[in-house]
Amino acid sequence: MEAGPRDTAEGTEQVTTDRGEPEEGDGLLSPDGPDEIQGGVTADGPGPDEMFAGPEVEVELRPQRRLRIWQLAPIVALAAVGSLMFAFPLAFDFGDSGAVVAMLGLLICCCAAGWGTTAARRVGYTWPGFPQRGSGGRPDWRVVIAYSLVVGVVAVLAVYRVARLR
Repeated sequence: MEAGPRDTAEGTEQVTTDRGEPEEGDGLLSPDGPDEIQGGVTADGPGPDEMFAGPEVEVELRPQRRLRIWQLAPIVALAAVGSLMFAFPLAFDFGDSGAVVAMLGLLICCCAAGWGTTAARRVGYTWPGFPQRGSGGRPDWRVVIAYSLVVGVVAVLAVYRVARLR
């Protein structure tokens, strides 16, 4: 391979292998690169005004936060097992242990619901009627009371149904 212009020592003559004569245009390159060009911009590219013709667009580099299947699968599985444990003693006669199994199933269902709510909150989802996390807004008191009533009624009905098994 032939040595390029930057691979030769200073003060030596650049010789080609064809004819043994010095290359023409020896003065185009200085030892540290091409000579300075007037204006600092070459004519081979767009001008500074043409570089950014349109408005700037900001693009989010982080991936969108959402629940993935590997996050949802254990929550759904736990909820399914808990609901089956709650439903089977109610549907079939399990004897004296039916109430215990049903209450354990209800407890597992509630744990799965809490786990799912926590996972959704970490991703950035909120309950309908509540402000986004970190927005500084306060939830409406009527929405909080409505959610509390719904959870209370469901809990009372579930405990009442399990208590009737005895």
